[in-house]
Amino acid sequence: MLPTLAPGQTVLVEPEATISEGDVVVLLHPTRPDFVLIKRVQSSTSEGLWVVGDNPSESTDSRDFGRIQPHRVLGRVVCHFR
Repeated sequence: MLPTLAPGQTVLVEPEATISEGDVVVLLHPTRPDFVLIKRVQSSTSEGLWVVGDNPSESTDSRDFGRIQPHRVLGRVVCHFR
């Protein structure tokens, strides 16, 4: 599957949004806090968010670093520009 967003593409983020399964979110990498990721929320539990890339064979996501704590989410992507 191809990614929804292309490298360098501009996105509009709602920082205070309620996050649901299927949402695309901007988040801080769990081990590299200076690195920002954009991933899709696959599930949400009390342990945190399970996030995946839209192109699994090329993605670094929860399969590599586990669940993301909600405080690492910077916001939900509400619009993207080509």
